[in-house]
Amino acid sequence: MSVAVVAGALWIGILTSISPCPLATNIAAVSYISSTFGDKRVLFLSAALYTIGRMAAYTAVAFVVVESLLAIPTVSFWLQVYFPKFIGPLLILLGLFLTELVSVNIRGNKVQRDYSKWGPFGAVAMGFLFALAFCPVSAALFFGSLVPLAIQQKSSFLLPLVYGIGTALPVIVFAVALSLGSAALAAAFNAVTRWERRLRIAFGIIIILSGIYMTITHVFGIQII
Repeated sequence: MSVAVVAGALWIGILTSISPCPLATNIAAVSYISSTFGDKRVLFLSAALYTIGRMAAYTAVAFVVVESLLAIPTVSFWLQVYFPKFIGPLLILLGLFLTELVSVNIRGNKVQRDYSKWGPFGAVAMGFLFALAFCPVSAALFFGSLVPLAIQQKSSFLLPLVYGIGTALPVIVFAVALSLGSAALAAAFNAVTRWERRLRIAFGIIIILSGIYMTITHVFGIQII
């Protein structure tokens, strides 16, 4: 597996982390960690445990999906033969969601529990549950981008693990900012929120163009290059 593939999984995770729903849960996690633990060492431990929780959730879901599909010979053969024909239109649909040309409003349920009695290890449960709170954009990125990449690379563990790290990156950044002071945290928050929509739309356009290219080459059999 190439470094570019692993970096791609990390980038998909980072893009997921700054999309509206995961960004909101990450900010909630930062609020929880910062308000519950004042000690810097415990704060960093909590951020790391939150990251582990997200990694565990995404890895578990991806492992079940990818291994289930690859374990069935007929499905595996079907994926190898026909999957390239579907990936192009799938990427176009994903890009339409990311650029907000297509939108779906789904009202999610907020999970509110008191994790303080568990100490820093409550962050693991928070990360795990927050990771499973899919919204249209995060679900599209996970199931429409990461899972197909993991299937193509036959990686049911490493790529989802790297993706999970990417989704929790803002919490790690904010944990560092908290140790430097509230002004640094505010600056980091403003930078993320200011660039989130621009990055998402730019990535969405790239995804659409890639989908169009793959549709032309794999569905219509026209070789552009």
